[in-house]
Amino acid sequence: MARSLFRSFSKNLEVTDLRWMPQDGFSVGRLRIELLSGLTVALALVPEAVAFAFVAGVHPLVGLYAAFLVGLITALIGGRPGMISGATGALAVVMVALVAQHGVEYLFATVILMGLLQVFAGVMQWGKFIRLVPHPVMLGFVNGLAIVIFLAQMSQFKVPGSMVDTGHGMGGGEWLSGQPLFLMLALVGATMAIIWVMPRITKFIPAPLAGIGIVAAVVIFTGMEVPRVGDLASIEGGLPMLHIPFGDGLGLYGTALAPFNLETLYIILPYAVILAAIGLIESLLTLNLVGDMTNTRGGASQECVAQGVANTLTGFFGGMGGCAMIGQSMINVKSGGRTRVAGIAAAVFLLLFILVGAPLIEQIPLAALVGVMFMVVIGTFAWNSLTILRKVPLTDAFVILLVTVVTVYKDLAVAVVVGVIVSALAYAWNNARRIHAKTYETPEGAKVYQVQGPLFFGSADGFAELFDVQNDPSLVIVDFADSRVVDQSALQAIEAIAGKYEEAAKRIELRHLSRDCHRLLTKAGHLMVDSDDDPDYQLAVDYSVRTGVLGGH
Repeated sequence: MARSLFRSFSKNLEVTDLRWMPQDGFSVGRLRIELLSGLTVALALVPEAVAFAFVAGVHPLVGLYAAFLVGLITALIGGRPGMISGATGALAVVMVALVAQHGVEYLFATVILMGLLQVFAGVMQWGKFIRLVPHPVMLGFVNGLAIVIFLAQMSQFKVPGSMVDTGHGMGGGEWLSGQPLFLMLALVGATMAIIWVMPRITKFIPAPLAGIGIVAAVVIFTGMEVPRVGDLASIEGGLPMLHIPFGDGLGLYGTALAPFNLETLYIILPYAVILAAIGLIESLLTLNLVGDMTNTRGGASQECVAQGVANTLTGFFGGMGGCAMIGQSMINVKSGGRTRVAGIAAAVFLLLFILVGAPLIEQIPLAALVGVMFMVVIGTFAWNSLTILRKVPLTDAFVILLVTVVTVYKDLAVAVVVGVIVSALAYAWNNARRIHAKTYETPEGAKVYQVQGPLFFGSADGFAELFDVQNDPSLVIVDFADSRVVDQSALQAIEAIAGKYEEAAKRIELRHLSRDCHRLLTKAGHLMVDSDDDPDYQLAVDYSVRTGVLGGH
């Protein structure tokens, strides 16, 4: 079974370009851009990894492990060069309940199972179903995400010493005021201004990296008293140094993986399914977003496999797992990162920060990173959606707003599911209203109903209302040339109409069924097909009622 699945996956999976350099070949300039983009992303990854570890209720190293391993593996084999993955808040808010109730060892086991489920989804090529996400849902998702990124930065405007872990991130503490607030806002504004101006002066280094570097240099050399990255970690010594080897990560708390038995599976399976779904939805939507910005396509199923492999290995090494990070992916793309080198560089730089560079990274002012993320917010938000709300259909405008609100107040996965369901229901309702029929009488006295519009569960009742059984002549012809029979509800609607005409001692004929409609009716046992009945389905195919069953005529 496994071998068959692998052969099917290898045969059908569209593998995205795995080369490290663009098609125009290697160049020192391109390598410089990719490495500097990776460095910029790595600087933004450190505080997020630590913060999300706090959200999940685990040691900061667990978040940093995930940021490194997930980022490295997905950069190597992911479905979209330029994407950045790591520990995310969307997953952390689900993990916190598991860690609180069962302990961190069950988290590691859950992450492993989560990864295996994602690999299975990739092998089955379920990633292609992301195509079913309508454009209004994508707009709402992008807008909601931009708002979430913006709100997430608000915690940096609080007094570092008073921040507490509320279970949903550092939500406690007092807001900055007076001179500290003025300095914070000034540094954020300066970072944003540098990022905006730098591309107009030179593109030698990515604008976000320039913003971080210049503002950090000013703060360090002037000795400004402002919140810094080191203030995020509430453990002794600021950011944790990597004083234990990889592979010993399972022993962070003196524990190993949870016992391998059915009881453990019963505990971790629900969490693993939820985490796998959230991770894939966020990753595949990010894949589409980055694809739109870089003019690349495909790779959805490959990304599922990459995320799964990354999470499986991360769980064994004591990481909290992760998925695509839209904010960091936007930083990378806008900094010029287009290949796998940028993602690999980001992971390697992050590891170097943990191993040897923590004292220096701790000195970076949070205001510089907040300024970068604010520019990401500005670049991510679909500003054109504000103008098209009055131009698009009311349903689409409602979906955009609904997904945005649910993304902000609930989470991304729920928002996308809600948006897809509402869009699907709206589509079904619109199609249900399209069912109608033109009628005329033939010279022989038969009445013809030319049905127009799809016949499915939503239009079944409207289809039944088209017919006037009592006043129709003895022969009624239903012409499906402009209609399609879609599902079981449609079959039942045809059966019900046929039964009413039979009770009235009248005959009904079905004509111009398409090839697939004819096959559907025959397979369901509703039609007894006569071998002489128009085998090519190019001419009329007539059927009549025989003792309540539609049969060959």
